[in-house]
Amino acid sequence: MLIPGRARTRDPVGPGRDQPAEPAGTVGSMPGTEPLDQNDVDAQITAVAALNEPLRRALYRLAVSRSAPVGRDQAAQELGISRELAAFHLDKLVELGLLEVEFRRLSGRQGPGAGRPAKLYRPSDRRLELSFPNRRYDLAAHLLARALEAGRGATPEGIDDVARRFGEELGRQSRGQLGRRPGVDRLLGQVVTVLEGYGFQPVLGDGEVALRNCPFDTVAAAHPELVCGMNLAVVDGIIAGLRTTAIQARLAPEPGRCCVVVTAADQSGSRAKSLWPGR
Repeated sequence: MLIPGRARTRDPVGPGRDQPAEPAGTVGSMPGTEPLDQNDVDAQITAVAALNEPLRRALYRLAVSRSAPVGRDQAAQELGISRELAAFHLDKLVELGLLEVEFRRLSGRQGPGAGRPAKLYRPSDRRLELSFPNRRYDLAAHLLARALEAGRGATPEGIDDVARRFGEELGRQSRGQLGRRPGVDRLLGQVVTVLEGYGFQPVLGDGEVALRNCPFDTVAAAHPELVCGMNLAVVDGIIAGLRTTAIQARLAPEPGRCCVVVTAADQSGSRAKSLWPGR
């Protein structure tokens, strides 16, 4: 289903034939729009699992609740444990990237006889965000902010334009992995590779890429046409960045999955339509 005011067309080009490359944009390098890093996800899982230990969790809460860095003696006194035990768990939190260390003389004295600097712990800038399935509300917010900064306003058309340019950049970045004149299966496989990095959980089967997850699920539930249009624009942009019309994206909303599917292109030149549930 093409949402009113959101017509998307492409010049008719033979299937599998490349289109001229468009100038590279800047959206793909925008902070907050990076693909998911599985190594970082694994590290975050490890960090969260480490906080399951009650004493370690209490020390982390102590550090984040103080306006000044916390020393080993202070932490031990606050929690009623030995200094050695406090030091062990605090250093583990540093290893996990949850705390940072600084050294400072607490007496304020300088020079000989001032004593050794104390090892102090403060919260790191590391952000822990885990969700299963993945959610990327940061990406949606950045696309909206870019639309506003570009003067397009928070309109469906303005958001779609930014989303499509973002997708084009992703497609351009992955185009070199395809070789010359790739077939439909390989193109669909590349779409899967790109979308996996953004939490869509793409599945390729029977010549179709279905997306089992919407990274913007909560917002999509309240504003389905806006978010589904944005998702379609991103995938359209990826296909444009791959410089092919052998495949196409279309809206095919079904319960329990994202509203977009990718298939071989309709050779008649018309775009397949789909209906929103309940319409």
